[in-house]
Amino acid sequence: MKATVENFFFDQYNLQPAVIVRSPGRVNIIGEHADYNNGFVLPAAIDKAAYLAVSLRNDNEIHLTALDLNETFSTTVDELKPIGDISWPNYILGAAAQFLKRNISLPGFNAVLASDVPIGAGLSSSAAVECATVFALNHLLQTNIERVEMVTMAQKAEHEYAGVICGIMDQFASMMGKTNQVIKLDCRSLEFEYVPFKLDGIKIVLLNTNVKHSLASSEYNTRRLECIQAVEMIQAYHPAVISLRDATVEMLNQYVLPFNNVVYQRSRFVVDEMERLNQACQFLQEDNIIALGDCMFKTHDGLSRQYEVSCKELDYLVDFVRARKEVIGARMMGGGFGGCTINLVQSDKINTLINSIKSAYEEAMGLPLDYYIATIQNGTDVI
Repeated sequence: MKATVENFFFDQYNLQPAVIVRSPGRVNIIGEHADYNNGFVLPAAIDKAAYLAVSLRNDNEIHLTALDLNETFSTTVDELKPIGDISWPNYILGAAAQFLKRNISLPGFNAVLASDVPIGAGLSSSAAVECATVFALNHLLQTNIERVEMVTMAQKAEHEYAGVICGIMDQFASMMGKTNQVIKLDCRSLEFEYVPFKLDGIKIVLLNTNVKHSLASSEYNTRRLECIQAVEMIQAYHPAVISLRDATVEMLNQYVLPFNNVVYQRSRFVVDEMERLNQACQFLQEDNIIALGDCMFKTHDGLSRQYEVSCKELDYLVDFVRARKEVIGARMMGGGFGGCTINLVQSDKINTLINSIKSAYEEAMGLPLDYYIATIQNGTDVI
């Protein structure tokens, strides 16, 4: 991938890129939809990544190429704004705009983007591009911004230019990942610790439904508002509760359930999921992978029935593997309404599983089933 973007950049602009940055996608073991509720999450960077080659210009023009899509886009620094007709430039432009918001002088630049993070699979391909852009420009402008601040800049790019009011998890995992480690991240304080994730004889297998996220962005924002509504209902009696991180099941039962069952189901899932994450970290420390897998299945059931962000294709894949001994745990991952399931599978049984589930899924759902074996690797960096 490095050679591909480097060679194309030279062909396009007749010069070598000043920097090439690799920024990975992510998986999340458990703690789904907890990040924007100020809870804990347990993500990791993976071996699928966006690659961005960049050089600064002597004028204020911005020229972008998405190699995989065979698309180009041009604008100027003075005209930086979200665009509506195609989405991918917004991830780069939104990240670049964060430097201007910090009163950092930004010249024009040329960039070539390539990625092997599957788009729409729930692996945060957009966060990978945002982090790559912030990291590359920070490097070239020599602004010495710390990694955690670059994470927040990438998150704001998603908010302001992509229009998705995401939490901090995706960008944090992409920027801060470490090989064979998951990140226990406190999304309120941004305090974090690395937890070893070396599963002997077990690999992470991602099964891609190939369902497009037609509802993902709008319903994601709706779920966020429903969680805020639950907090507001509790705040009338407990002013110190400022997010679902502060809520208890007892509060939900008393102040939310009698008045709005939908909001109760959403918020109850989040509160339960925060507790499951703490249990999962303890199980990892104890090397109790069976118990970790059980937590993953419970998370999926909550996402499907309470948070209602699953779909029939995701449910089919999880139900298919639920009784198979070679699968330790599985659940849908990401915003929902498509994308991937994450599965912990015995290494020597992966081929058998894929041969079985691929044909069954394709016959039942009428869609192709893709799969990826993911390894946990380092986060964003210059290559």
